[in-house]
Amino acid sequence: MPTFSIGQAARLLGVSSETVRRWGDGGQLRTERDESGNRLVDGVSLAELAKERARGMHPVSGEVLTSVRNSFAGIVTSVRTDDVAAQVEIQSGPHRLVSVVSREAVEELEIEVGVTVTARVKSTNVHIDRPGSRA
Repeated sequence: MPTFSIGQAARLLGVSSETVRRWGDGGQLRTERDESGNRLVDGVSLAELAKERARGMHPVSGEVLTSVRNSFAGIVTSVRTDDVAAQVEIQSGPHRLVSVVSREAVEELEIEVGVTVTARVKSTNVHIDRPGSRA
């Protein structure tokens, strides 16, 4: 069973280490102590909490009908345009997304720095990487 340090769990959940400790003390996360007395977070418990916290964070508006389920609500941090295309950067929590769309779309949607948007991602290929060390 995989386990994570308090700091690793905090980074994965996007919260402070103190918040993870409180969740462990409050029973929202299963924790145990290693042989050195350090607190470890149970990986299965961490995954369950991550899914629970993500539920409803990026809902599909009732005004939009879409088959895309990977939605990232965020704020536009940069827009670069030329005669035909535009590069739009979005910060969604800890995630930076970059999209290349038509300049016309940017103008029609009035996309500019500081506007909140939802980026939707649909792909036939999703690649998963994992660190090589199992330590």
